[in-house]
Formats: sequence, structure tokens, C-alpha cells
Amino acid sequence: MLINFNKPTIIGTEQKYILTSMQKNKISGDGYFTKLCQNWFNKKLNAKLTLLTPSCTHSLEMAALLLDIKKGDEIIMPSYTFVSTANAFALRGAKIIFIDINADTMNIDESRIEDAITQKTKAIVVVHYAGVSCEMDTIMEIANKYNIFVVEDSAQAIMSKYKDTYLGTIGHIGTYSFHETKNLTSAGEGGLLIINDNRFKKRAEIIREKGTNRSQFFRGEIDKYTWVDIGSSYLLNDISAAFLWGQIQNAKLITKNRLNTWSIYYKNLKILEKQGYLKLPFIPKECIHNAHMFYIKLKDEKTRFNLIKFLRKNGIESCFHYIPLHTSTAGKKYSKFVGEDIHTTKESKKILRLPLYFELSERDTMYIIERIKTFFKTYDENKIFVNT
Repeated sequence: MLINFNKPTIIGTEQKYILTSMQKNKISGDGYFTKLCQNWFNKKLNAKLTLLTPSCTHSLEMAALLLDIKKGDEIIMPSYTFVSTANAFALRGAKIIFIDINADTMNIDESRIEDAITQKTKAIVVVHYAGVSCEMDTIMEIANKYNIFVVEDSAQAIMSKYKDTYLGTIGHIGTYSFHETKNLTSAGEGGLLIINDNRFKKRAEIIREKGTNRSQFFRGEIDKYTWVDIGSSYLLNDISAAFLWGQIQNAKLITKNRLNTWSIYYKNLKILEKQGYLKLPFIPKECIHNAHMFYIKLKDEKTRFNLIKFLRKNGIESCFHYIPLHTSTAGKKYSKFVGEDIHTTKESKKILRLPLYFELSERDTMYIIERIKTFFKTYDENKIFVNT
């Protein structure tokens, strides 16, 4: 491909920090750079506790353990999300309750949550799609009214805000992803668990340390450690944390760079939206997004397929996601959809994601834009391509 869909963020200081980590003679979890990163996040997010994990998937699994999710519990979430959002709770025996999304943001439709709540409802899991916040005031009001928990799947939302509050810090528990496709990465994989409720602080450390009180032991709070709870190995190795440390120190620079690319797309594709060819992302006024992705919505699945094919012929990689989980094989087994599927399936067939990564050049961005404009000048929906 001339222009890849994604390239992992590389700042240039990562190798230096990795070498330093190796020289510290502790490259397993909770090493030198793990603590540096967690302290940075604690301060930045003003969280009760933050813990690095091997992935956002692991962070979500920890959230399910912390909430004592059991067989028979119900968890409300959108169907338009990555499988990990549902898997983490299905693994504990919960029934996943999917509801529809808002067509404008692709986030959970907060107006449909109450109708899905039953006596079995244990939590609402919100997904901040593309780093744009869900309507958190309304969601938290509903959760407080019914005394249920809120987990924020903020995998795509690091550095994004809702009314000047960082996403991942509004619900009881939040999660971030440092996968190589995300704005910040910890050498390919990684995640963060964000504890916003003091009730979960002590147990989160125990679950993450294989169900032992080992962290308390190393702080000198107890004279020996032992197995005290269920848990698993949810620690990120320190070399990955060292890689991440080089990035979080440059988080503002990375976000600014991505926002610049996002703005170039938006400004130059606006004409196609006015002409009715596509729709651009919608950012509610109360939201500050992080330019995690730039997507366009096309007329239908056929148009999307043909545009992907056209871009590929022109050396540009693009992609789409997700297949709504309630339509999947496992979704039919472990979940049910409550209410009408008005937008989830229909809108999922329209989205096309364009290349967006740190230091994608303005020249390449403009080339992508011009190719899209050329496509709509020559595209005949009754054929495939005309005059190309």
C-alpha cells in the first residue's frame, strides 16, 4: 500500500526508555516505568487508582470481577462495539443486553437505557466511539436512580473529555487501550484500569496480582502475602511500560498532530457532504475529542464496497467495523437485543474509516481527499465505475 490505514505511533524516545528498563533488572510487571506511568495517569486523570494491564480487554475483565458479575446478571451496552466489551462480562456468566445507538455519534442511545433495566441489571457499559463521549450526565443519572454501576469502555478515548472531564473518569470504572492502533501505544498491546470509586481500590490490586495481597506486602503494609481472592495475572511488563512512557510524555503533541489531520479531512470533505454524497463525523458541543479516527458515512454498503476498492487501486488502505454483535453467532447465544434495532445495523453498513495516524503527512491526506472526490465524480451507482 502507498498509504497504510494505520502506523503505530513512534516518538523516538522509546528505545532509550526500554534500555533503561532493562538496566533496572526488573522487566516484569510493576517495575520502574510501570510506576512512572501509573503516577502520571493518577495525576492527569485525578483518579482514585490507575493500573496498567496487558490490554483493554484485560481491564474490562477486571472490571467484571470487581463488580462481582455472576450468572444471571444483566449488562446493558451497545451492540456496535468490539467483542471484548461483551466478552468480559459474558465470561462471568452475565446476559448481555444490547440496545440501539444514536445515529449521529454511534454511541449508546441513552434514551433507551431505562427500558432495558430489570431487577437483574448490574451495570451499564458505555463505549465512547471514535473518542467522542456518550451523554454521560443522563447515563449517570439513570445509574444512580437504579443503583447500578457504570463502566466506561474508553479504549478509543484517551485525552478526550466530556464537559472538561476526562473520559474514563466519570463512571465507577474506566478502561483505556494502548493497542498499536490507538493514539498512544505500549509496544503494540496494553491497557489501563481506572478506578473512580474507593470501594474498588484495594480489591483491584489483589485481582491484578493473581488474587494475592502482594502489592500490600511490597509497600510494607503486611509482613507476608498470600492468596486472598480470585484473580489472574493482569500486569503489564515493564518494557512495554517504558515504551508507553515515551509516548505519554508527548501526549499533547500526538493529539495535536492527529487533530490537525482530522481537521484537514473535515474541512476538505465538507463539500461532498453538502452535495449529499456522504456524512462527516458529528461532535457534540460538550465533547472534546482526541481525533482517534476519521470516518465517513456513505449512502449504503454497496457504495462503501466500491469506494474501498477504488481507494485500494489508488494505493490507499481503508477499512470498516464493526459487525453488530447481536447478529453474530456468539451474540445470539450470550445476548439479546432489547427494543428496536433502528440504527445499529443500518449505520454500521455505511461507515468507512480513513487513514489517520501520527505524522500522516498533509500531502498524503490531501491525496486521499482528492481520490475520494474523484470517486464521486466518476461513480455510477448502477454500474461500478465510469471513466476511471
